[in-house]
Amino acid sequence: MKIGVVSLGCPKNQVDAEIMLGIIEKMDWTITNNPEEADLIIVNTCGFIESAKEESVNTVLQMAEYKIRGTCKHLLMTGCLGQRYASELFEDIPELDAILGTECYTEIGKVIERVLKGERLIVLEPFGEEFAEVPDVTRKLTTPSHYAYLKIAEGCDNCCSYCIIPKLRGPYRSRPFEAIMKEAAALAASGVKELVIVAQDTTRYGEELYGKLRLAELLRELNKLEGLHWIRVLYCYPQYFTDDLIDAFAECDKVCKYVDLPLQHISDRILTRMNRPDTREQIEALIKKLRQRVSGIAVRTTFIVGFPGESEADFEELMGFVAGTKFDCAGVFTYSCEEGTAAALMPDQISEQTKQERYHALMSLQAEISEGINQELEDGIMLVLVEGFEDGDKNIAYGRSYREAPEIDGRIFIENAGNVRPGDFLNVIILQGFTYELLSEPV
Repeated sequence: MKIGVVSLGCPKNQVDAEIMLGIIEKMDWTITNNPEEADLIIVNTCGFIESAKEESVNTVLQMAEYKIRGTCKHLLMTGCLGQRYASELFEDIPELDAILGTECYTEIGKVIERVLKGERLIVLEPFGEEFAEVPDVTRKLTTPSHYAYLKIAEGCDNCCSYCIIPKLRGPYRSRPFEAIMKEAAALAASGVKELVIVAQDTTRYGEELYGKLRLAELLRELNKLEGLHWIRVLYCYPQYFTDDLIDAFAECDKVCKYVDLPLQHISDRILTRMNRPDTREQIEALIKKLRQRVSGIAVRTTFIVGFPGESEADFEELMGFVAGTKFDCAGVFTYSCEEGTAAALMPDQISEQTKQERYHALMSLQAEISEGINQELEDGIMLVLVEGFEDGDKNIAYGRSYREAPEIDGRIFIENAGNVRPGDFLNVIILQGFTYELLSEPV
């Protein structure tokens, strides 16, 4: 039997899909990238915000077409959207044979077997009593072979007023330290050169499982693994960014001097309405310490504009903060009103026009800042991880330095790249800096 898997959404979702692919491969089913020849199709969905929900539903409907014009006999949905709207989707999309929730992706083999016997089922809880730990199977990576995501925890307890994730993914649950190290060692042994550590909140790792924060300790142990060149950490919430963790970033030579801090806003009034525990004073103190103690650190963040009750003064405070702080990169999102969240019930919603105006103003400001920072890198030498070639032109390669996360940040283009391959490291000199990209050539 041939099985096709389409995965949408964030890197955490991608890891779930890779585990499912590993289970499918272990059960001797064949994996195909062509939905037209698949006997069974799995769509791993995202349900975070409205645009993600629309994309997920549209993808499921597109895959359902292969039941008519392809060889597909069975269609399964996994992930966040299925967890959130299982009953409604099962009724509205009769082509679906099964829906698995976010805690059930490790049960994919058992569910497929039941579907093949003619069952139509919804599974929102693991067949065991407790959350299923990642099974002892080899993940089938869907990233290029030189980097991989390493998920260190599930769920979230932060309960930000705009966010549905705790209801979709459950409470925060750290993976056992030993299990993470075992998986990381296997990935390094397979040729992975960059580990990208992910969770809903990476800095909180270990607190509920061990009674203490252990991300700093984890980074120090990962730093000892042979074969690894880079260790990158995403989703670092400020509240748990301890001095010990800052020291680990500074001391570990393989840990990228790159911090992803999802701040969301800077106005204390809006942060309180968002149910964020940080204050402007605490955030500014943390950024100052990071820049003082971690040489050359790149700091990226994300902001939400148009949150309910955001006044013009709140937005101007955010603009001033961004102008003064000069983040290397910043993503900006307009507030998405999500049912089931506290923010959706707030009375002072912002108009779509105002959201868009604020979005473009902040993005324009950040573009100027990013371009200025990239121009300051001109004539400097950087180590780049080569990822591919521009339009198949072997003379122009592209890659990333420690300053860029995969699929998130910009690229570094390399002229006259010579005989390099994806996965190679190459020292380059920066010729020109643009808003989101850099132009370079080999040293």
